[in-house]
Amino acid sequence: MGKAGSLKDRVGSYFLPSPASNPSSILPLERGGVRLIEMFISEVEDIEIKKTDTVLEAYILEQELIKKFQPKYNMMSKDDKSFCYVVVTKEEWPRFAVMRKTDLNKIFNFQFSIFNQFPISNEKILKNRTELKAERQKLKASKIYGPYIARHQIEMVLKILRKIFPYHSKPQKTEKGCLDYQIGLCPGPYDGAISKEDYRKNIHAIRMILEGKKKSLINKMKKEMEGYSDKHEFEEAAEVRNKIFALQHIQDIALMSYNIKHETYNKKEKFRIEGYDISNISGKWATGSMVVFDNSDGELKPNKSQYRKFKIKTIEGANDVGAMEEILARRFRNNWPRPNLIILDGGKGHLNMARKVLRNFHLEIPLIAVAKGSKRKKLDIYSFGTVPEISKNTIEKVRDEAHRFAIKYHRKLREKIII
Repeated sequence: MGKAGSLKDRVGSYFLPSPASNPSSILPLERGGVRLIEMFISEVEDIEIKKTDTVLEAYILEQELIKKFQPKYNMMSKDDKSFCYVVVTKEEWPRFAVMRKTDLNKIFNFQFSIFNQFPISNEKILKNRTELKAERQKLKASKIYGPYIARHQIEMVLKILRKIFPYHSKPQKTEKGCLDYQIGLCPGPYDGAISKEDYRKNIHAIRMILEGKKKSLINKMKKEMEGYSDKHEFEEAAEVRNKIFALQHIQDIALMSYNIKHETYNKKEKFRIEGYDISNISGKWATGSMVVFDNSDGELKPNKSQYRKFKIKTIEGANDVGAMEEILARRFRNNWPRPNLIILDGGKGHLNMARKVLRNFHLEIPLIAVAKGSKRKKLDIYSFGTVPEISKNTIEKVRDEAHRFAIKYHRKLREKIII
């Protein structure tokens, strides 16, 4: 049981040549020269695919299914030593707290036996629910979700959702000196900035998403928006509309973050990222760069032997999108290794242009376009396709290296022409 960004690539990996015929293809999980995946496939009786709109929902669904069915081969997901839980506190202004099993035991003297077992009878389910209700009263927790495998991932889920549905996250019952309040992540309940009803709606919305009820939540919010509109409360209707839009367009690239050794697929499978940028001065001496990060040496890092530089030939004036289109077209006319991911220094215009170029070459390659935000203190990240699981830090490194290499060639070309 597991999630896949690209179902085609995931299933395709099961049909790679065996280690005996191609030693370079040996995967980390093997036994006696036979890949374990080949052993797993022989035990498959049925396959069911569940599609979600976002990585966030895929992660929540995966955790729920593993907890429910206890699949034989999801060993890491059943190792309760690293389990963590999301506690919805029973306070005047509830908050979400992520705690490990040991933390809950220490703080709340909580008994976890009812969580670590999948109920196998109605009698046992009823007993567990009765015990759970009693424990919640002692815990002063209105709800506990989990277990989840990785703490950083469920924390990222809450971070993404908190941008849409703000809540007070600290145990301190004050907003004094609260940075989250100042940047809009905390709605300021202890400062009287939000009503209890509206705060309760935010908490309930996040709970619905954790329970896999996003579609029901959106339908509920649409009815709420229509109600405000009927009463001519247009500001309130617009606020709900904006939340619906944000919920339908969750940018969860950050949730795809995990460390470098995972990015390189356990350092066995080839992984290649290509980054592109344009450099010019008012359209003059325009140049383009292609930098490559791959795991040819065992870890994901720049491979300067694969870098390429381009002198723009068909575009005149300051037209970065047009110049980028030219270098992408020139790149894919060459028989160079195909990338797993393309990162462009640019915004939505660059992303849409790159999609067109790839269609012209009948290619399906995930795309990321990175632009500086309106306040120029953060990055706006746009994506298309099933983006491999890489960290935001890696995205920035590739973008910065492409920028550096483009400027270097631009300066060299400009100095040569001036001389």
